[in-house]
Amino acid sequence: MWYAIEGHDGPDVLAKRLAARGDHLARLHALRDAGRLMLAGPCPAIDAEDPGPAGFSGSIVIAEFPSLEDARTWADADPYIAAGVYARVDVRPFKPVLP
Repeated sequence: MWYAIEGHDGPDVLAKRLAARGDHLARLHALRDAGRLMLAGPCPAIDAEDPGPAGFSGSIVIAEFPSLEDARTWADADPYIAAGVYARVDVRPFKPVLP
C-alpha cells in the first residue's frame, strides 16, 4: 500500500537540513531503486522555487510499504529526525487516483 509521509520542519533548521541532506536522499534513492517511491520533495517556506535563506517548511514522501507500521518505522529513522530538522512527522495511507 502507498503511504504519505509529511515531515514538518522546526524553526531555523536550514543549516541542519543541509547537513543531513545527503543521508536523507540516500534513503530516498534506495526506495526509488526498489520501485517503491512515487514522489518526494521539500516544501519551500515561501512561494519560490529556491527559497534561499527562508528554507523549507517540510517535506513530502509518497512511497510503498507493506503496512502503516512499516511506513512509520521507516519515517522514524529519517536522518532529518536525528538531525533535529523535523519537529513532527505525519504518516497516513495514500490512495493514488490521478493521473
